[in-house]
Amino acid sequence: MSITIKKIAEICNVSRGTVDRVLNNRGKVKPETESFVRKIAEQMGYEPNPAGKALAAKKKNIVVGVVLISEGNPFFDEVIRGIREAEKEYTAYGVRVLIQTMHGYDVEEQCRLMEDVGSQVNALILNPISDLKVQHKIDQLVERGVFVVTVNTDIENSKRSCYVGSDYINGGETACGIMGVLTGGRAKVGVVTGSFKVAGHNQRIAGFKKVMEKKYSQIEILEIVESEDDDILAFEVTNRLLQTYSQLDALFITAGGVYGTCRAVLSQARQQHIKIVSFDSAPNTVEMLKQQVIDVTIYQHPYTQGRKAMQIVFSYLVNGLEVKKEKHILKNEIKVLENL
Repeated sequence: MSITIKKIAEICNVSRGTVDRVLNNRGKVKPETESFVRKIAEQMGYEPNPAGKALAAKKKNIVVGVVLISEGNPFFDEVIRGIREAEKEYTAYGVRVLIQTMHGYDVEEQCRLMEDVGSQVNALILNPISDLKVQHKIDQLVERGVFVVTVNTDIENSKRSCYVGSDYINGGETACGIMGVLTGGRAKVGVVTGSFKVAGHNQRIAGFKKVMEKKYSQIEILEIVESEDDDILAFEVTNRLLQTYSQLDALFITAGGVYGTCRAVLSQARQQHIKIVSFDSAPNTVEMLKQQVIDVTIYQHPYTQGRKAMQIVFSYLVNGLEVKKEKHILKNEIKVLENL
């Protein structure tokens, strides 16, 4: 039996116009009435006519903004691919995507891009720098009616609607567990992180340390350096690490700059003596796995992150579905060359 707006109106004892306004987010309905209508529609399994939804969405002229710290970091190629693939599916609904990218972790630049994009869009997908200025900019955009979803890394205490990405603490814990197995629980580790300005990168280090303290007292972190997710800088800081610490026999790469770090190891011909744990499976990372420079990498599903973020935005803007989960966590997956 088809569930119609007329049937929902009869059960709720309201007009068809009221139901239509609720289900199509046209406002001018008392909050308690809106809540009741949505509840009944959900219980009855109401599904709007796709053609009608498409027509209504086109009238809204929906634009989704995306701001990513992606330049020089091949991980985000897959995030963007996921976003673009979802955009193709939503073309019939008139949904357009505006992507802006940046290099490095410049707070002022990210805020500028957010403001520029935010003035043109209905929703924003963002991987944020962990800074109060960025948090405040998110809050300003939300107050202006922009629906904000964070992707890949989150920012605490902001008014963003939800987060799509991995569990960073667990990623660090997993990395230390792997390192313990690779080294027999004895290692002098250099950590090459992306940026101390990114909450997720810091959480991975915290997770690594947590397992160290609990389980591996003979694993020691010699130094933590930043690469800004840049291969050239990663090469330079890793070279310095290797020259400074002759006893270094393990590297934990928390974010981008994987290729640059590995090239530094190769340039000093120490690939046979250093165990390396990294993240993700960008082409250069796979190449280093094939050359047996990287031992294990941890996959965090970048394509799915981008696609899922777009699905949430679409469901909210087109279908009028409120976000039920604050965090959409994709499970960390251990990868070796044989299962890539």
